[in-house]
Amino acid sequence: MDVTKKRLYCWSCNFEIVLIDKVVREDTCPGCDKYLRCCKNCRFWDPMAHNQCRENLTEYVPDREKANFCASFEIREGALGASDEAAKAKARLEALFKK
Repeated sequence: MDVTKKRLYCWSCNFEIVLIDKVVREDTCPGCDKYLRCCKNCRFWDPMAHNQCRENLTEYVPDREKANFCASFEIREGALGASDEAAKAKARLEALFKK
């Protein structure tokens, strides 16, 4: 039986981490020692969204790179570079309509 394991890519160094269990607040990246349970590793993090989060009911988090207790945290799929490209394209599109 082939078991598909979840993979997390560190927001800071793109180090690939195979997850055995959920990510807890104290977990850090083996590659760069940055926190893994933070906004920048969450699938809802969006620097272009209000409060930098696509989840409407979250509390404000002043530092997106620090560990937090957000109840909406879900692991972001794929490396951060892929979502950065989407954010850049969205920013260029929005810039076209500004006066």
